[in-house]
Amino acid sequence: MEQFDIYDINRQKTPRKGIRGEKTASGDMRLVVHICIFNSKGQMLIQHRQPFKKGWSGLWDISVGGSAIAGDDSRQAAEREIREELGLDLAITHRPNFNINFDDGFDDFYLVDWDGSIDDLNLQYEEVESVKWADRQEILSMISDGTFVPYYPSLINMIFDMKNSPVKYGAHFRE
Repeated sequence: MEQFDIYDINRQKTPRKGIRGEKTASGDMRLVVHICIFNSKGQMLIQHRQPFKKGWSGLWDISVGGSAIAGDDSRQAAEREIREELGLDLAITHRPNFNINFDDGFDDFYLVDWDGSIDDLNLQYEEVESVKWADRQEILSMISDGTFVPYYPSLINMIFDMKNSPVKYGAHFRE
């Protein structure tokens, strides 16, 4: 029975907990994280979800994603999900690059660098079938042909644009 912290609309943690798979009360929010891992060639590591995994079964997805569990802050959840899904100890040393709010929660996105070998990863059998490096155009083509989780193409473009920008000004690309 996996529990998660419940937040209010202002992202303040409440003393209450939710249980994974059970519906929460109206107004209850949860925390989700997504981690986009990039190599020095500007490619994103993508994962092929297991065909028996609930939700987006058998589709390709961004590097790592998942729900925070009770007691996790955003960064801890990101590091734990990377460890669980890829078997990789990767320290997250910055705040989320951006956040997307959804009906019942907050989704923190981290953009991180890693130039290791995918052959050294220890994939979580229950969730990840395989991984590979992909560039922007390949991911957008996979979304178009229905083999990738159907993210908005504009989100994928924003992720690549933010990652590839030499100057970091939040939502601006220059002063």
